[in-house]
Amino acid sequence: MADDGASLLEVLRDRLGIRSPKDGCSPQGQCGCCTVLVDGQPRVACVTPARRVQGRAITTLDGLEPEARERWGEAFCATGASQCGFCTPGIVVRLEGLAAKKPDAGTAEVERALQAHLCRCTGWRTILDAWELATSGEVPGGLAGRDPEAAGRRAEIEGHTVQSVSPAVAWGAGGFADDTSPADALVAVPDGEGDWVVAETLTEARRLAGKVQGRRTTVEPEPPIELPAGEWALTLRTSWIEPAYLETDASWCEPGGEPVTPLANGGAFGGKLTSPAPDSARLLADRHGRAVRVVLSREDTVRLGPKRPPIAAGVRADGTGVVRVARTPGIAEAIRSVAPSLEVDEIDIAGPPTSASVRAAGWAEAAVLLAALDPEGPVSVSAPAGGTATAEVADDGEIRVRVTCGEPLDDVVLRSYCVGAAHMALGWVTSEGLAVDADGEVHDLTVRSFGIPRAVDTPSIVVEVEAGDGPPVNGSDAVFAAVAAAVWRHQGLPGQWPTGQTVRVR
Repeated sequence: MADDGASLLEVLRDRLGIRSPKDGCSPQGQCGCCTVLVDGQPRVACVTPARRVQGRAITTLDGLEPEARERWGEAFCATGASQCGFCTPGIVVRLEGLAAKKPDAGTAEVERALQAHLCRCTGWRTILDAWELATSGEVPGGLAGRDPEAAGRRAEIEGHTVQSVSPAVAWGAGGFADDTSPADALVAVPDGEGDWVVAETLTEARRLAGKVQGRRTTVEPEPPIELPAGEWALTLRTSWIEPAYLETDASWCEPGGEPVTPLANGGAFGGKLTSPAPDSARLLADRHGRAVRVVLSREDTVRLGPKRPPIAAGVRADGTGVVRVARTPGIAEAIRSVAPSLEVDEIDIAGPPTSASVRAAGWAEAAVLLAALDPEGPVSVSAPAGGTATAEVADDGEIRVRVTCGEPLDDVVLRSYCVGAAHMALGWVTSEGLAVDADGEVHDLTVRSFGIPRAVDTPSIVVEVEAGDGPPVNGSDAVFAAVAAAVWRHQGLPGQWPTGQTVRVR
């Protein structure tokens, strides 16, 4: 095969049809979703030119010994270490490589190995649980003793879209849009001018569109909204926040057909509800008379995808106050749903698109502000959906959570989503934010620049599930808000997020 500059990842996925390695950063070599073994050594395939591995042994998750593949899938399922399943094939390959060299590796060593990876869903602690189970010599058990239908239902409630629960999810077999596209489909990528470049291969489409790797600015995120005037007991300003789902937007469509959803096995925390991929796939398929696969790069998702709207708020001791927020349809109603005592002032500011559909947007900020007014005891939050959560941060940095959300259905799945929500809340308060200039242009375009906490940055997270009366409702969103308030209070309630502080004690 002639060398046309294709990466190892494109050769594996698009030319050999091996879809377990995933494309999460397109290509920046920063998310680890495409990790494979090259002569037994882990390597990210998206930044590895195919020509450089000619004649060498390439092992993907599909190429692992069947016993090893089954063992990891069962362990991840048994511990809730995979939710959408997009990042986990690369993680499994990494862990199998580590286990081959050092099966008795401790937590710190596993965390160091995971520094090459990002996971947005699970909060890392469940992945460490999966490592311990998979290397224990016991049969992991997967869904043994559990009701698969109930587990899937809990995942759907927490993820706000249909999701499956099985060992195969950890193998990346959740049915992602780009994995199911026809081998002979044309490939379309944004041209940067509001239209699409269409070509026979992804390499060619990106070349014609002038795509380059995204960049990371050295500028720190800065909250864009000034505080409202007043005498406040508590103030808070937040930055633009990227939902940071690992599977970038994708869809495909046959001429005259229905486009494949970009929400195949995950809700993307509300970030894909207005994705341009499906409608564009339908339009381009009809235009070209062939199946067309629409693929957004990481840079495209940052530029085009909706963000959590930034706020600047002042609250009095009696719970009254003002929240200034980037103008966003539905955001005022979300805030008032938990805090009718807060006046909402929507303002127009230059910046990326925002959405009230992003996880708990608006109401979580309001709940955090009101909960933080109480300086004593665990923080308690009730979500509009009905779930309640209490959270506290111990002196050693451990995050402790209790959640009540009706019938648990499946404790493993519920715990996984709550651990993931706690991890997301930790990043929201301490490290996550986008640098956006005065003209509204985003300058942080790499997946690592979003500030998602790594495994080594994440403290122990202990979740206690308390069965509640009534039908099952979402609980992880309440955990998200409660943990954010607890972390903020633990850090002394600084007036600006991200705080730049950590809660992990080493």
